[in-house]
Amino acid sequence: MDYLLQKVAYLKGLVEGLGIDDSTREGKVLVNIVDTLEAFADVINDVVEEQEDLEEYVNFIDEDLADVEEDIYGDDEYDDFDDDFDDYDCCDDEDCCCHDYDDDFEDEE
Repeated sequence: MDYLLQKVAYLKGLVEGLGIDDSTREGKVLVNIVDTLEAFADVINDVVEEQEDLEEYVNFIDEDLADVEEDIYGDDEYDDFDDDFDDYDCCDDEDCCCHDYDDDFEDEE
């Protein structure tokens, strides 16, 4: 996200370098647009940092949950659960949409 901040900094430098100020109507609009872009870039940067923190937190929770699952089910029983789920059929009706999903999934493999 640093590229957004760099682009806004470039625009601010360009505005200052060209001598654009808020003494004219057009200058006032341009200066306010650049200020608004800077505010957006700061907020986006904050959101990205918070999202990265949450992603790290979720990964820790996932690892803890995997440890709990291993303690409760053990490695073998958990693997059997995955195998049972793969073999699960929704129904015997050949026209049901669940069979279309299975066909699509097999085509991707």
